[in-house]
Amino acid sequence: MNGSAIENFSCVIYNIFLMNCTWQAGREAPADTQYFLYWQKSRDEEEMECELYIKEENYRNVGCIFQNVSIGSEKAYFLVNGSSKDSLIQFYDEYIDLYKIEKLMPPSNITVSCDEIKNDCIIQWQRPQISHSDKDLCFKYEISIKYEDNPEGKPIYTSIQEGGNNNIFLRSNKRKKYVLKMRAAGSACFVNPAWGEWSAPVEFGNYEIISPSVWILLGVAVATPLMAIITFSFCKRIGCWKAAFPQIPGPKPDFFTLADTNPELMENKIQPLTSENEEIVLVADIVR
Repeated sequence: MNGSAIENFSCVIYNIFLMNCTWQAGREAPADTQYFLYWQKSRDEEEMECELYIKEENYRNVGCIFQNVSIGSEKAYFLVNGSSKDSLIQFYDEYIDLYKIEKLMPPSNITVSCDEIKNDCIIQWQRPQISHSDKDLCFKYEISIKYEDNPEGKPIYTSIQEGGNNNIFLRSNKRKKYVLKMRAAGSACFVNPAWGEWSAPVEFGNYEIISPSVWILLGVAVATPLMAIITFSFCKRIGCWKAAFPQIPGPKPDFFTLADTNPELMENKIQPLTSENEEIVLVADIVR
C-alpha cells in the first residue's frame, strides 16, 4: 500500500554507547499498523530487532533505543517493516555511517591555570570519549571565553584548534573574572565533523581578590574600635561616666575642726601616746 511506510526516520548515537532511532507512521497507513525495526551493524553480523521500543498513545512503535552500540568503518543497515490486518505495509530501509550520527560529548576535565605575575592562562582538557578511537588528532576544538559579568555578550576570545589538549589565553585584565566553554568536532578518524555539545561553563580569574570571610573579619576589626570611640564620646557628653563611677566623698569638715574647737580633748589623746613611747624606750635601754 503506497504511503504506508514510515517517514522521517533518523538515528543519533549519544553518551558513547546509546543509539536512539525515531520515525513517524506513514500518512496512508491503517490505524492498526504496527512497525518493527531491525538493524545490521555490518555484513558479517546478524540482523537484530529492537529490544526497547518507544510507543505513542495508541501503543504504536515510533522509535527504539539501542544499548552497547559500537561504531565501525562499514555502514550499518536499518530496516523498518510493518503489519496490518487491512493491507500490506511497505517497508523502509537505509544504510547509515554510524560515526556521522554520533553526537559528540564535550571535552572533559577542563582546567584553567593563570599566572598571577604574567597575563598567561593555560587551558587544558581531555578529548571526548568515543567508542572507536582514542587519538587526540581525531578532534578539533572550539574555545569561547566571555566576561563573567556579561554572559550574554559577544565572546572576547574564540579559538578553533586542530588536535592537542591545551591552549594559552592572554588576559587583558587581571581583575576580571572570565567564563570559558568548549566543544569538539571530528577532524579525521571516522569522527562526526559536526560540532558537539558545549561544555559546562568554567569560571576563572580574580574577580574577588579577597574572599567574603576575610571581608567579614576586616569589617569586625574596623567596627569594634569605631564603636568604642563613639560610645566613649557619647558617654562623655551626657555624663554617664559620673553615674557609672560616682566620686567617693571626702571627710566631713567637722573632722578637721575638732582640734580647734576642743584643744583639751586633743591634748588628752596625745598624752597617752607620748607616755607609751617613753615606756618603750626605757624597756629597750634595760635590754641593752
